[in-house]
Amino acid sequence: MSIGNSPEDDRPSPPSTVSDASVPSDTEAEDRPSIGRALQQARIDAGLTVEEVSTSTRVRIPIVHAIEEDDFSRCGGHVYARGHIRTLARAVGLDPARLVEQYDAEHGGRPSPTPAAPLFEAERIRPERRRPNWTAAMVAAIVVVIGFVGFTMVNGNDGDSRRTQVAEGPAPAQKATPKPQPPKPAVPPPAPSESAIAAVPKDKVTVKLTATDDKSWISAKASDGKLLFDGLLLKGDSKTFQDDEKIDLILGNAGAIELFVNGKKVEDQFETGQVERLSYTKGDPQVG
Repeated sequence: MSIGNSPEDDRPSPPSTVSDASVPSDTEAEDRPSIGRALQQARIDAGLTVEEVSTSTRVRIPIVHAIEEDDFSRCGGHVYARGHIRTLARAVGLDPARLVEQYDAEHGGRPSPTPAAPLFEAERIRPERRRPNWTAAMVAAIVVVIGFVGFTMVNGNDGDSRRTQVAEGPAPAQKATPKPQPPKPAVPPPAPSESAIAAVPKDKVTVKLTATDDKSWISAKASDGKLLFDGLLLKGDSKTFQDDEKIDLILGNAGAIELFVNGKKVEDQFETGQVERLSYTKGDPQVG
């Protein structure tokens, strides 16, 4: 007696399902605290106040408060927001890369990379426009007048000699008076050398900042703690600061800044959006 397949055996088997464990769930992303909440909680856990974080990071207190409330509009753009997030995360002991990645995911993604800015040639200060050399002009005019008078006298003497020769016969030949030579043109002074261009007071520290590729927030303080400047430096603008001992700088977008210290260009390669804290003193450029 043969045993046949039951009708149930002819039915197609249901498709196999893939375990949901391998598919990432949105629950973790939804439960993940916001960037501002994570920074605020980490600061509280570390026992730090907003004022202490602002002092250690040089990020202004209103901006720290705004970021902890997830308000990034006061940062001045995505580049500055990422820089502030990195700085605050390091100060409170969080992973900067994770928070920046979260920021990019919540605000449209990180912009496409741009090629590194080329090295800028050292700024050449145009020499001061030369004033007219009135002394040389006056000397030349006097020489011309003397020459004209001498030429007139010679011509007058020649006329009198000719008249005398007609009445009394030929007169002995006279030596011709040499004509005055025109003055040689004044030789312009040589162009100032590179060392002369870069000359700055040796008893002070001089710092010059120029925003070349983009705008950048900057802060500058003197050695006595006095705030020299705190604000936005637009593209193409320059600021120069000077102090007897030291100047402390904070560059919000260091990659956009061309920096000269004591007349010499600082060749450090700063990245776009990178926040840099620098100190310079008298002498050769060196970070304090």
